[in-house]
Amino acid sequence: MKYNAKKLTHIAIVPDGNRRWAKLRGFEPWIGHKNGTKNFKKIFEKVLDFEIPYFSFWASSEDNLEKRSKLEVDFLLNTFKKNFKELTKNKKIHKNQVKINIFGSWRKQFPKEVKEPMEQAISATKKYDKFHFNFFIAYSGIGEMMNAIKAVAKEKIKNPDIKITESIIKKYLLTKDIPAVDYLIRTGGEPHMSSGFMMWDIADAQMYFSKKLWPDFSANDFEKAIKEYYSRQRKFGA
Repeated sequence: MKYNAKKLTHIAIVPDGNRRWAKLRGFEPWIGHKNGTKNFKKIFEKVLDFEIPYFSFWASSEDNLEKRSKLEVDFLLNTFKKNFKELTKNKKIHKNQVKINIFGSWRKQFPKEVKEPMEQAISATKKYDKFHFNFFIAYSGIGEMMNAIKAVAKEKIKNPDIKITESIIKKYLLTKDIPAVDYLIRTGGEPHMSSGFMMWDIADAQMYFSKKLWPDFSANDFEKAIKEYYSRQRKFGA
């Protein structure tokens, strides 16, 4: 079923539940991440089917990479390395002119062999403008906002007459070149936000919380969430 993509420009997903999915089955945490990655590929197809121009996906927080075991972190790093190599060569990425953006402190934290395929994915798709897939990796929304506030303060010191507006703040966010989120989906059954994910850009977003753990959140579940969005009447605080 097709919907009017003009009504839904930007969708974001917080894919919670990989580790719990693995624990429930007696598996190591990285098995959950492996199955979560497989599930992302199914949702990726649906985003293209629905012709949603902007898709943001929280792949890892700074805490994920700083507080978890070395084995789990190594698996995550290898997952990023492998999958960004695949994305760069993915025919659907190029056929559909998907621009890949990666936000977060990954350039500071990741080893060279992991960063290289990520940089290649960005470079290979930088001229595309039909779809925008935004990955948030080693990301903290609180850190993003703190850095933006510091940058605005510096600009104010240089130019005391400048008026601090929403556009000035947006100018210094990692997401300065992408629109606000219309719809945020969080899986995993815990209806809350974490680490200030895109806190500025989700100010007026509709929220959808699924009880399903991310590896179990199917393409059909995604379509159900999209239908739910179009059944709502957005008021933007009115």
